[in-house]
Amino acid sequence: MHAEQPEEPAPQPDPAGVTAAGVTADGVTADGADATDDDGASNAVEAVANAAQDIGAFIRSQRVAAEVSLRQLAERAGVSNPYLSQIERGLRKPSADVLAQIAKGLRVSAEVLYVRAGILEERPASPVRDALIADDSINERQKQMLLEIYDSFRKENAADGNS
Repeated sequence: MHAEQPEEPAPQPDPAGVTAAGVTADGVTADGADATDDDGASNAVEAVANAAQDIGAFIRSQRVAAEVSLRQLAERAGVSNPYLSQIERGLRKPSADVLAQIAKGLRVSAEVLYVRAGILEERPASPVRDALIADDSINERQKQMLLEIYDSFRKENAADGNS
């Protein structure tokens, strides 16, 4: 029997923003040529990769700030330690369900992670919204329901000119 070879890590950009494949984050090769396909498929793949790295880095920063180990967060979120590590390194893009579990483990709003992952659009700041999101006495589903009701009232009043 031979030992299984470890999986090669994805090429990481160097400080100048060029990956091991010689392509910068904006899709330009080291010689200045455009590395994208005519149909923009490379741009789409790259956008997903950038979003995965962004959410992964954000999750890692939140975990470090909360002084929680990778193993502790994986246990709290109900995901495997290797999977969470891959998310943090930008190798995997988690589903909305996994993001909700991670948010619960970090004790942050799932909405924050959804916005960072590009699942939800960022909403304008509001003291009422901030208070609802920060309230630990209600669960995520209840927060979302209250926020939807609040937003519907605001839209209704704006349409009537009664804001």
